[in-house]
Amino acid sequence: MSEPLLQIHNLSAAIEEGELLHNINLEIRPGETHVLMGPNGAGKSTLGNTIMGNPVYKVTGGSITFDGQDITDLSADKRAAAGLFMSFQNPLEVPGLSMESFLRNAIRQRTGKPIKILTFKRELEETMQLLQMDESYAERDLNVGFSGGEKKKAEILQLLMLRPRLAILDETDSGLDVDAVRTVSMGIEEFQKKRGGALLVITHSTRILDALSVDYTHVLVKGRIVRTGDASLVQEINEGGFERYAVDAE
Repeated sequence: MSEPLLQIHNLSAAIEEGELLHNINLEIRPGETHVLMGPNGAGKSTLGNTIMGNPVYKVTGGSITFDGQDITDLSADKRAAAGLFMSFQNPLEVPGLSMESFLRNAIRQRTGKPIKILTFKRELEETMQLLQMDESYAERDLNVGFSGGEKKKAEILQLLMLRPRLAILDETDSGLDVDAVRTVSMGIEEFQKKRGGALLVITHSTRILDALSVDYTHVLVKGRIVRTGDASLVQEINEGGFERYAVDAE
């Protein structure tokens, strides 16, 4: 068995109002897909943001190790350069910066190497075709005037172009219609199966999981992981909900 890519040990985190995560333990190995589920307010997005280094969330205990390096105190940009990626429920609009320019700069920061423009443009065109995105979006300001579905596709485009080692997908299917979910799922499947990336999928819905091979499912309640299982746990949650796990979080 390969060494863990991400190791979270007894992680606790807080904001000014109080502690939100309590003694989280989690390991993700290269190529694995983990699903994180739980009721509203359980701390799912908080965990994703804490792993990514969002300064809003302060680590109050424990550690985060990525690829053998303790990243608990690293800034978000350094974590991204190391190979971490996170998509957001509500991607930000960035006026004045085209999506193509953003991607070129992000790839340069990620790899630390100059970009071959023709190779970049060819890969960008092919990836946009995979996601059924109009090529004109590459020249538009990042997410400005994009619909909800277009923003989510733009996030998956970034995922595929940046080639991180571990991607955290936070409610990527939220607000999408059936066709958009199918397209986004195809992009995630491409990342998982053909590019060998590890995934932590945060979701309420299971539609986006249909095309994925899930290795582990975790249930987060009141800031604690109260149950871990395989892909069958997703169906168990679909049938019985989260109420049965509430007592385990006390």
